[in-house]
Amino acid sequence: MKNIVAYSIILFLLVSCKTSHLISVSHTDKRITYEGRIGQNEGNTASEIYWSGSSIKINFEGTTAKATLEDENGENYFNIIIDGTEFETLKLSAGKHTYTLAENLPFGKHSVELTKRNEWTYGTTRFYGFDIMGSQILPADKEKPIFIEFYGDSITTGHGNEDYSGEDKPEGNVTNNYNTYAAMTARNINAEYACIARGGIGIMVSWFNMIMPEMYYRLNPNDANSKWDFSKKQADIMVVNLFQNDSWIVNHPEHEEFKRRFKNEKPNEEQIVQAYSTFIKILRDKNPTANMVCVLGNMDITKKSSPWMNYVQKAVSNLNDKKIHTCFVPYKNSEGHPKVEEHITISKKLTQLIKSIK
Repeated sequence: MKNIVAYSIILFLLVSCKTSHLISVSHTDKRITYEGRIGQNEGNTASEIYWSGSSIKINFEGTTAKATLEDENGENYFNIIIDGTEFETLKLSAGKHTYTLAENLPFGKHSVELTKRNEWTYGTTRFYGFDIMGSQILPADKEKPIFIEFYGDSITTGHGNEDYSGEDKPEGNVTNNYNTYAAMTARNINAEYACIARGGIGIMVSWFNMIMPEMYYRLNPNDANSKWDFSKKQADIMVVNLFQNDSWIVNHPEHEEFKRRFKNEKPNEEQIVQAYSTFIKILRDKNPTANMVCVLGNMDITKKSSPWMNYVQKAVSNLNDKKIHTCFVPYKNSEGHPKVEEHITISKKLTQLIKSIK
């Protein structure tokens, strides 16, 4: 009789442990893993997502996961990644809504991750928390051993990398930062990932009124007074892939941004080299110990006739810093922005370099 009672108690406990119930998880819960520069709204009721590739992940035991999100314009897209393998695209609606990310999963251990596909110009997304139907929230993943930051333009954001229509659109249904060379490289070396990028931006001049030296330090890219704390988390590797836009605009003296930045005179080689050196030194001052990689490619800035590889090489040589490296990826020789396959080419070359210097 005693054995039957004991067995019944054990069975009850086992069944109880597997009983599903609704678990609400606040955005501040330490069991949520964030990557990227993530802010907080006023009052700290939600986390704010701005930058391409920013991600939110939770591990749980259960069958269903939902997230409450508030999108500024209803123009942002996120990947839903279930158990690291299954992918769906989530388009947000304007305003605050609760979205079902996964349901009818076999009861057991699962993970759900959201990663932002498109760039910050489409608006801010607020994340309030998860609702999980299950038995428990599991601990966050072990902290990754490497932290890598990317500073770039539309190549790095992933502009149109999944658009095979020939239109080269920037919208989030065909732009997927997860499938860029930057995010791929981070995954290849098991690194925490941050992407500081905007399409059309340059170091000296952009297609709009902002250059990377005016944006690189921001937590919230929309706010010049919102500053990222570089001392809070030091990158192990900093990657810079810029100058593609500069290389075009310096040849358009009629453009308003040319006139605003250069007046009436195109910058010469010395000025171009100095501008690049100055920006790299700014990043170095923020992080004295990181390895830095200066990337060019794989659009027309790396054509054989292009002088811009030489400009970057001179700038790096002048800095005389053994922890600064170059990685030039050959011209892809195709129309528009790089597609996923062309991002893979960049990623392979960059990953190989990083593994060699690490």
